Amino acid sequence: MSGLDWIAADWGTSHLRVWGLAGDKIIRDAASDQGMAQLARTDYEAALLALVSDWLPEGRITQVLASGMVGSRQGWVEAPYRTLPCPPLGGALALAPVRDLRLSVHVVPGLKQHKPADVMRGEETQVAGYLALHPNWDGVICLPGTHSKWVHVSAGEVVSFQTFLTGEIFALLSEHSVLRHSVSGWNDAGFADGLAQGMERPERLLARLFAIRAEGLLDGLDPATARARLSGLLIGAELAAAKPYWLGQRVAILGAAELAKYYATALEGLSVPTTLHDLTEISLAGLAAARTLLPEGQRRCVN
Repeated sequence: MSGLDWIAADWGTSHLRVWGLAGDKIIRDAASDQGMAQLARTDYEAALLALVSDWLPEGRITQVLASGMVGSRQGWVEAPYRTLPCPPLGGALALAPVRDLRLSVHVVPGLKQHKPADVMRGEETQVAGYLALHPNWDGVICLPGTHSKWVHVSAGEVVSFQTFLTGEIFALLSEHSVLRHSVSGWNDAGFADGLAQGMERPERLLARLFAIRAEGLLDGLDPATARARLSGLLIGAELAAAKPYWLGQRVAILGAAELAKYYATALEGLSVPTTLHDLTEISLAGLAAARTLLPEGQRRCVN
């Protein structure tokens, strides 16, 4: 493809998204549901080529920079974790095995923390992207999602982080638990109610979760209110537990727009200064920063 310099890939548990770039300009993009959970190790190359094969110039090697679960133990190639405290990017990138001579695929390593035990893959690249766009920034970065993360950054290093299974628990409860019969739609008032309850008495979380079911049976609780309250309860409990991260800090929120908005609303209600940021821009900035870790001659299409 004329003008293509390199390809960026955000490869998570459930999805793959790729961008073809000329320098830092996006000239192509594509996505699929071929995330780590759907693939055996031998399937990754085919999943990538299904999206980018038509982009690749013949007789040249195109570099692909990938981050996320593609570098996990169950991924294409295991990219060893780096130990905190450390900059979000650094060390050697893992080289994935490929058969197609038009490709060279490098995978960004994740980060690990021993006490309390925690790991991240993919978010380190987003943190690096945020810092690339906001040099000399100190504070807390919140990455809401399936596994929400709170990351303390100081002097260009990740000092500590904490992961919460908030999004995954919401999906499990709303789709596979007894609550699935009671929740559908959305109601902002229900979210605000659940958020307040989750923040005020997080130790009552399990009881209040079942109360959603009971109120539906006994009082006809609206399913939209019920679903929003479920989300609010879980996010409220997360915020209560994450208080050491956001109290007295400024927080940058990197995530899908709709979900990030609810986190921002919740934090602003606690008088926490927040900013919202486009996740695509942040991810690409991080992958571009990872690309600078390659030797100069490997950073673009080469003969």
